[in-house]
Amino acid sequence: MLRLDADHVLRPVRAGDGPGLAAAYRANRAHLAPWEPLRDDVFFTDAWQERLAAQCVAEAEAGRSARFVVVSEEDEAIRGRVNLNNIVRGAFWSADLGYWIDAARTRRGLARRAVAAVADLAQHDLGLHRLQASTLLGNVASQRVLAGLGFERIGLAPRYLRIAGEWQDHLLFQLLLEEPLSARRERP
Repeated sequence: MLRLDADHVLRPVRAGDGPGLAAAYRANRAHLAPWEPLRDDVFFTDAWQERLAAQCVAEAEAGRSARFVVVSEEDEAIRGRVNLNNIVRGAFWSADLGYWIDAARTRRGLARRAVAAVADLAQHDLGLHRLQASTLLGNVASQRVLAGLGFERIGLAPRYLRIAGEWQDHLLFQLLLEEPLSARRERP
């Protein structure tokens, strides 16, 4: 468990998180809808989220992903997610980064601290070389988080992901993990 600020910690997804994840997704359904695939009602149920939590645990144990929740210490509610998906070893040593923060907790630096913590874990605990992230063209807030942590824009991917029911263009970013995060922040 990593402290992000006075009120929030970051920890891996674990068995039993289903009800908390379902509550977080229900509370943020409208907030997340423009940025995620279409979700049917079953996605927002405790049972479905518990199955997904069990899958997260199994994939982490197999080294295929590392998924985390941002938890409020005040009420132990889940207030966000940070995921390292598609971890690839071999010649690549890379993962795809995704994240979201509760609508009521945006614009406080929480996403930036959570992503920085996971980037540090990716480098030091998982030994990864590179992280990749993508954002919708209009997701300026997410682009600011990535740029502020030293992610470099590497291109435009037309019709990259099916988000909100449509194939949408995305900006692609990468972060090479060979140097400390503090040094990446100091780049011009």
